[in-house]
Amino acid sequence: MQLISFRVLASRFKAIGPMMKDKTVPKRKKILVFFGIVYLFLPVDLIPPVLFPFGFLDDLVLWLWILWHLKDTLDTYWVGEKEQDFSKNFKKKDIVEGVEFTVDQEEEKDE
Repeated sequence: MQLISFRVLASRFKAIGPMMKDKTVPKRKKILVFFGIVYLFLPVDLIPPVLFPFGFLDDLVLWLWILWHLKDTLDTYWVGEKEQDFSKNFKKKDIVEGVEFTVDQEEEKDE
């Protein structure tokens, strides 16, 4: 098992915002984060918050699991390796106007 430092966890938490704003991220990943936030604020917990040190243990375990489950996606936003998909901007558009072209294929000759 790989040890995770607090700096990595904090960076992954910071990456949640840009991930949620990106339209190319699957909705199931966004829903997972949404339900994690909802569970934090729900008054019903597996372990009641009245038991102070142990009351937040279920929330912590849930968020550690969410961060582990989304680690690859969050790391692309943290490191900044997320490439922009420009193809959606030009879908169904004729980029070069007034040009006709054909593609000719030459037959391969066996030697």
